[in-house]
Amino acid sequence: MEYNEKLARFRQGHLNPFNKDPGEKLTEGDEDEHDLSVKELHIDSLCRKANEYADRIMDLGLAEDHFSKPVGLFVAFDIENLKRAIDEVKQVILDSPEHSEKQKDAVVKLIHLRLKLQELKDPDEDEPNIQILLEHRFYKEKSKSVKQFCDKCSTIIWGLLQTWYICTGCYYRCHSKCLNQITKACVRSKVSHQSEFELNICPEVGLDRQDYRCADCRQPISLRGVPTEARRCDYTGQYYCSSCHWNDVAVIPARVIHNWDFEAHKVCRYSMRYLTLMISRPVLKLREINPLLFNYVEELVEIRKLRQDILLMKPYFITCKEAIEARLLLQLQDRQHFVENDEMYSLQDLIDIATGRLSCTLTETHTIFAKHIKLDCERCQAKGFVCELCKEGDVLFPFDSHTSVCQDCSAVFHRLVRRSSLFHCLVDVHVCTHYASCNYRLLNVMLDLWMKICLRLWF
Repeated sequence: MEYNEKLARFRQGHLNPFNKDPGEKLTEGDEDEHDLSVKELHIDSLCRKANEYADRIMDLGLAEDHFSKPVGLFVAFDIENLKRAIDEVKQVILDSPEHSEKQKDAVVKLIHLRLKLQELKDPDEDEPNIQILLEHRFYKEKSKSVKQFCDKCSTIIWGLLQTWYICTGCYYRCHSKCLNQITKACVRSKVSHQSEFELNICPEVGLDRQDYRCADCRQPISLRGVPTEARRCDYTGQYYCSSCHWNDVAVIPARVIHNWDFEAHKVCRYSMRYLTLMISRPVLKLREINPLLFNYVEELVEIRKLRQDILLMKPYFITCKEAIEARLLLQLQDRQHFVENDEMYSLQDLIDIATGRLSCTLTETHTIFAKHIKLDCERCQAKGFVCELCKEGDVLFPFDSHTSVCQDCSAVFHRLVRRSSLFHCLVDVHVCTHYASCNYRLLNVMLDLWMKICLRLWF
């Protein structure tokens, strides 16, 4: 039987059995002949594939084991021989037809040779696990983590082969060989000593004030990109090189406070780390920086009222045993400043206010706190107030929406009653009768004491 007929029958009967004609039937003699021909063809095809694979390996030189005992062209593990091997494999890739098997195998070999070269350039020496440099606290890392980039040289960190360090304070990452080249101090030290934002919108000074050099590493830069492209940081207003400015984007605090603008702008690496560490710190006092913001942003007014109510609820919780056991105040542990004052905001607070997340979270917390005081806890209910003017209605609490609190004596009244009466607190000057009576009694005591002293001196 001819070879082509055998090949056709092999393909029809084994490689694509669904193309067989169901009406075609073989006799017993034909079936035996068919089985023998298939076996012969299968052995023949395997031999052909083995020969082709061996020829391909011999052409590329992949039959040699360059990483256990290099023989022939790549005799040693030294860097020079590996560089020559890399150049030869590059030439093989260029000379091979595109998308051919020969070219693909050469690319795989090139990758292995380059990894070996990188391993020789950065050997795993006995380096310390902790290094302290310019207030950075570096810990040695070597893992198969996601792709990282060195903050110093801007090249890839091969976590599987290279030793690299990360600062636990500002998360600065670098190769072990780049540690001694770091010139910038840890950002966390600036956050600890000077916790404040730049409140001017992009305070640009110009390249001439920087002597046409990067504000961080002092490398020559220009807007034409020669020798290095100058990139502006929207937070500091200064210009940086491409190694110090990776086109990271962040929300700028000054734009939020003055324009209520939350669009992300490009910042340098140092500013990016600083803003990341400062985003949750309550350092913005909006009433002093931009008091008009409360007139135009209704969400801010709502959040301020909720915070004021929570501050009025705090005395109930710190004197209630059940509230202490339930740790109710810990529901605001991520925003501890909310139980300390109602004026300070963090950048994250403003971002959450703009997205609506903070309003939902704070309203839910306010509901839980009010439910404990007014419904669940008898001790807290007993600390309520009765309106001293009308003596009617339910028990009042300072955080109720229909009540008013006297700033002098902390007495609680119905809001409408207080506005319609001048017996207790005058609307314009807020003079409290309790406060006045206390002063009057104190004055009487002082007069009596003065009279006794005068009588003793007289007699």
